[in-house]
Amino acid sequence: MVKTAYIIAGPTAVGKTAVAIALAKQLGTSIVSADSRQCYREMTIGTAKPDAEELAAVKHYFIDAFSVTNSLDAADYETLALGYLEEIFITNNTAVVCGGTGLYIKALCEGLDEMPPVQDEIVQEVNEQYETRGLQWLQHTVQEEDPDFYKEGEVKNPARLLRALIFKRSTGESIINYRTGEKKQRDFNIIKIGLELPREVLYERINQRVDKMMAVGLLDEVRNLYPLRHLKNLQTVGYNELFDHIEGLYTLEEAVEKIKQNTRHYAKRQMTWFKKDKEINWYNADDTMLMDKITANLR
Repeated sequence: MVKTAYIIAGPTAVGKTAVAIALAKQLGTSIVSADSRQCYREMTIGTAKPDAEELAAVKHYFIDAFSVTNSLDAADYETLALGYLEEIFITNNTAVVCGGTGLYIKALCEGLDEMPPVQDEIVQEVNEQYETRGLQWLQHTVQEEDPDFYKEGEVKNPARLLRALIFKRSTGESIINYRTGEKKQRDFNIIKIGLELPREVLYERINQRVDKMMAVGLLDEVRNLYPLRHLKNLQTVGYNELFDHIEGLYTLEEAVEKIKQNTRHYAKRQMTWFKKDKEINWYNADDTMLMDKITANLR
């Protein structure tokens, strides 16, 4: 029997979770999350994690799987997700993968290039420097020390910049020299489904979702995590801005507006990433015939 993984991708707030659950129910299978933050138990409201009812409706893998003190990367996800799929394929010939972390989806579908190890002391040093000096220092330093990555990389993404700088200082080489572009072969088929909305509709949905997050307790969640604010996992939209508010840099109203703005920017970067993947079949997330159209193309 042919095994198939259906990938549900798209920007934040587009409605991936509902579609993934509907598809998983129809196929009688489970969902593997491809979200780099929903795997952390302590990050719930700010990551728009599926709620209890949604998690009960269909079995989810990689949700609430780790503590925020564990640092996972795309290579870890590749190993974990392949293991989850292998478990699902024991009893089902289909599985659903759902998330907006493009690098995680790429790692699962294509694999990652082999990289030499980095030095632990450099990891600690660079992270400490970033914590005290901030994003502008990180951007400037990468531009100076690894201009090749800076020209091609995601210069507003601190996690990628940190990885590039740590790699450069550990190995003396740019991380882009290790990108072979070779895809690993998987023993299952992959069908990619992309969800999109007109920009103004998506942005309004993002704004409304941030307001809802605040109403249900995001600030309290962030306060509880404030002692751990130095962790890389917490350097993300929705948490950074409220950490700054707690430290007196912004009023709460200013912080909320910054969350909305930065989330919109993040959604734009997600779409830029996913639109480069010509294997994705795109659908309007608000199409009333969405599930009929998706399932028709699965036959």
